[in-house]
Amino acid sequence: MIDPRRLRILRAVADHRTVTAAAAALYLTPSAVSQQLAALEQETGHALLTRSGRGVRLTAAGEILLGHAHEVLAQLERAEAELAAYAEGTAGEVTVAAFATGIAEVLAPAIAGLARSHPGIRLRVRDAEGDESLPLLLDGEADLALAVEYRGAPGADDGRLSVLPLYAEPFDAVLPAGHPLADLPEVALADLSGSDWVGQYPGNPCHDVTLLACELAGFQPRFRHLSDDFRAVTALVGAGAGVALVPRSALRGMDLKEVQVRPVAGPAATRRVFAATRRGAETHPLIAPVLAALSREANRLPTH
Repeated sequence: MIDPRRLRILRAVADHRTVTAAAAALYLTPSAVSQQLAALEQETGHALLTRSGRGVRLTAAGEILLGHAHEVLAQLERAEAELAAYAEGTAGEVTVAAFATGIAEVLAPAIAGLARSHPGIRLRVRDAEGDESLPLLLDGEADLALAVEYRGAPGADDGRLSVLPLYAEPFDAVLPAGHPLADLPEVALADLSGSDWVGQYPGNPCHDVTLLACELAGFQPRFRHLSDDFRAVTALVGAGAGVALVPRSALRGMDLKEVQVRPVAGPAATRRVFAATRRGAETHPLIAPVLAALSREANRLPTH
């Protein structure tokens, strides 16, 4: 009989690619993880891992077992959800990992609404960049993730996740006030190919959006300044340090006296925001109302 607790360890090693990183995510020692993996190999009668450089990778048998692990762990999540629904009352805490503008756009309003409709549900928010919330969710450090699509993100068919699309928003071109294109009603990205750029660090989903949009316009942006803080990006543009693409929602409430904000002509740079839970947990009586509240708030957003 395969111990499902060991399946969770196998999945963590597959996610993190090293025993040490998986152990840290699971709050175990590396030796404990290694012992559990050895026991799992004995249970299955197959070698499940092989060394790859400084890390490990799954063997063919390991990949087969991992696919079943997704289903088994999802079913356990569903079992917990049904048992929680059976228990009287729906009071408890839900941890949400979310990026800053997503918090402002939908999560904070959802918290206010839940305080009225489901006063027994307490939300704990962890500020996490759009590419950080899914690992926190999969490692069990969050119950729900508010995230954006990015290169390398788990796909819609990922057996570990249940995904709820929320909204999409365009990026606007932010130009210094005296820029030659600042008086145009909209800006073609190709016309900015010779400019210096202010952007986010590689790995930030917004960096990927900017790169892709510029690639589609036929050029590679020349990043001279990098910051993950949109206020800092806008201030640098206002100082004449370059041009930038910034999500429209991030510009709300900013002091924009030193910059001009213009829509992008042609296919717009866009980021798509979604909520995710571990598969099977989406019907949990504490999590389902949070997902519904996020969806309601997303539907109330201005048309982007």
